[in-house]
Formats: sequence, C-alpha cells, structure tokens
Amino acid sequence: TNLLLSAGLLFFYSPSFNFPSAAPPAPPRGPPPGWSVIASVRKSWSIFGKPGAKIWSAGAWQCVRMDVWRSGRSGAPMLRYILRRLLTAIPTLFVIVTMAFFLIRVAPGGPFNQERGLSPEIRANLEAQFGLDDPLWLQYAHYLGNLLRGNFGPSYNLPDFTVTELFAKGLPISVQLGTSALILALLLGSVLGTIAALNQNKLGDYTVIALATAGSTIPTFVIAPIIQLAFGLTWKLLPIGGWGDGALINKIGPVLTLALPQIAIVARLMRGSMIESLRSHHIRTARALGLSDWSVVVKHALRGAILPIVSFTGPAAAALLTGSVIVETIFSIPGVGRYFVDAALNRDYTLVMGTVVVIALFTIVFNLIVDVMYAVVDPRVRYD
Repeated sequence: TNLLLSAGLLFFYSPSFNFPSAAPPAPPRGPPPGWSVIASVRKSWSIFGKPGAKIWSAGAWQCVRMDVWRSGRSGAPMLRYILRRLLTAIPTLFVIVTMAFFLIRVAPGGPFNQERGLSPEIRANLEAQFGLDDPLWLQYAHYLGNLLRGNFGPSYNLPDFTVTELFAKGLPISVQLGTSALILALLLGSVLGTIAALNQNKLGDYTVIALATAGSTIPTFVIAPIIQLAFGLTWKLLPIGGWGDGALINKIGPVLTLALPQIAIVARLMRGSMIESLRSHHIRTARALGLSDWSVVVKHALRGAILPIVSFTGPAAAALLTGSVIVETIFSIPGVGRYFVDAALNRDYTLVMGTVVVIALFTIVFNLIVDVMYAVVDPRVRYD
C-alpha cells in the first residue's frame, strides 16, 4: 500500500513525468518537484512505525536535502544575496538622508526662532556656533561627513546632550516596548487566526473577525486613553503614565496599546492563509494517512500559513522597535518616538535627522531578515 500510494503521488505531483516511449528522455538532474511532497508524506508515515519505515525515512531526508540545495539555501548564494541587499541599502540610505535633510530645512522656522526674547545678535551667534549660517550645500556636506563617522551631531534644543546620547537613553526603552508588543501580537494573533480558520463560518470565526475588525479600526490615540481611564483611574490597577525605571507594571499599558492593532492584523492574515493552507493537496494527503488534527495543523499547515506573517513582521518590527509617537507621548515614556515629536516641533534638525536614519536602518535590516527567513520557511524561494 505504501509503494502504490507513493507511486500515485509521484504521478500526480510531478510535472516532469512522461509515459515511456521508444527513445526515453535523459533523466533530469536532481529529484522531480513532486518528490518534496512525497518526502513529507514518507516522513509522516514513518511516525507510525510501519514496515519499511526506516528505508522510506532515509529516502525522504535525501530528497529534502536535494530540495534544500536546489532552492539556493547553500552558503554561497545566500551570502551573495545578503551582500547585494547590503550594497543596495547604501544608495537607499543616501536618498533618504538627502530628502530628509532638505525637507526639514524647507519647513518654516528654525531651531532658535522659537526662543522668545533672543536678540538678533544672540541668534546670529548661535547659528554661527552650530554652522547654520553656512550655505545649505556646505551644511549638507558637513552632515554627511559627520554621519559617515557615526556622529549625529549635538541637539539644538538640548545642548547638554548629543543625539547619540539621547538615542542611547531612549532607544532601549522603545525596543523593550516594541519587542514585547510584537511577541504578544505574533503569538496571540496567530492563535486567534488559527482558531478562526479551524472554525470557518462558525461562531468562533465570526467572533475573531469582529474583534480583529474592531482592533484594526480603532486608533491608538483612542485605545490609550481608554486603558488609562479603565485600568488607571477607575480600577487603580495600572499607573496612568511614566516609565518608573522600567517596572513591569508601567509597561503593561503601553504594550497593550501597541499590541492590540497588531494582534488584529496578524489574526486576519493568519486566518486567510491558514484556510488556504488547509485546502492544499498535501494537507489532504496527510489527513488521508490518518494523522491527527494537531499534527496536520502544527507540523504541516502552519508552515505554509506563516508566510504572510513573516512578510508582515519586517515593517511591523521596524515601526514598533523605533518607538511609537502617540503611545510614548500619551504615557509620558522617554523613548525615541517622544524625542522625535519634540524635535519636529522645535525644529531640532539633528535629532530629527538622527531619528530618520535610525528608522531607515531598522527598516532595511528587518526587511533583509524577513527575506532570509522567507527562504528558511519556503524551500521554493531561491537566491540565485
């Protein structure tokens, strides 16, 4: 029965199968595309300890390794792909820095125009001290030179600190909140999406869809005051705001506010992809072999359904880890997002530019990590 089933699957899944003729064609290099499906079936069949399971399992691992090699996941193609992406990141960063530098200068006002009572002589001396009286192209050249050396420059409105010192203080706080919110969103959203997919067109599915729709439409500047009002003022369970030296109780409110919209998005993505994965041919074959629902969903369907979640994780991680402007402002958290708001309002050019560069770097790096993880999850992705 095992031999007949494998032969039938090879005939059904392999597009390179041809009927024998007088002059048979040369055998293709490597296993046919259908072998990867048969390999997963053989591996699952070996769990039950059927006769001949060891032979089939050995052949399955050989086919899997051949598919890994053919998909381009060896070291050299991956290294070349990463190097190409890093090289393309250089002109991307250059364009972002250039556009941000000139756009912030186009905005009316300046870093010292907000100070009332400053005489024109004092303002001129301050601009000369920071080089703001130089021609715009010369300021741009000086900023690029300092940026290449890793120097973001001083803060105009916080002269006692440099931009690097402010990032060293605020970025770890934003990363803590963003990492906690991202992990919570991926775990809870994936579980809710899987539950909705397994109960399609039932009460559980409708409940998850309703909650996900509400969570994705309600903005964070509405969710944050509701959490402060309910858990802070009414029930006295959480503090209204503040960082409190990183105490856990001070992180719950901001993390929930950041995570709720992401949970809704992940749940909707997981529901759609899981429904599509459960309808695929290899899932039907696994069910026909008598595998349990847990094994089918966790070991087989989840790997195909997780691909949209992997794509979503890159930009979501970059946005969450670099700080949320609204959440950090409402909860009075000294993160990068709050620094960015104050810098934009006060025309602190160097702090705004430093925030833009950090966000761009996070976005490029996380998108690269997602592309590499995509090939780890999906063997059809090639680097060459």
